[in-house]
Amino acid sequence: MMEFLPQHVECLIFAAPQPIPLDEIRGVLEETFGLAFTNDSVREAIGVLRRRYDHAQHSFEIVEIAGGYQFMSKGAYHQTIGTHLRQQSTKKLSRSALETLSIIAYRQPVTRSELEKIRGVSCDYALQKLLEKELVTITGRADSVGKPLLYGVTDRFMDYFGLKALTDLPHPKEFKLPESIGTPEDILVDASDTADGK
Repeated sequence: MMEFLPQHVECLIFAAPQPIPLDEIRGVLEETFGLAFTNDSVREAIGVLRRRYDHAQHSFEIVEIAGGYQFMSKGAYHQTIGTHLRQQSTKKLSRSALETLSIIAYRQPVTRSELEKIRGVSCDYALQKLLEKELVTITGRADSVGKPLLYGVTDRFMDYFGLKALTDLPHPKEFKLPESIGTPEDILVDASDTADGK
């Protein structure tokens, strides 16, 4: 079994939804096989795996991050993945969701009533979809009457549209002048192009 230890560790890292800590890996192995494992033996297995994925033939690697281990794509392939995520998110978002998302990106933190004032229609459904896709998050409550929720974009939004920072977004003059800035879809596509250096 010990000769296959790296493979068992590999499958745990692969299956974990977030970085998996060394102690958790060891605990799973001990319960599975009824044997005691040292941290050193698990680290050695991880070392074997890291050397295996260190070769150029692999587009991903095992990284120690956030107190655990996780498979991550190598830097040389980030732009390709970013393009894919951007295309997927754009395809799956309705026009109303894109409009709502672009307003939040530019005006955050923003309340639902402010969004609806700008768009002129209800934003309930669009906000729900954006929250489900984790492109938008609740950032707090406004100090105004009723303490309405405030919304802002997430790191996932940044990843999807290939942005390093919100300052990479184009700078429209006003949302009430759509002819000067294009559609919300254009804004987000332009933002992506700017971040990609196009």
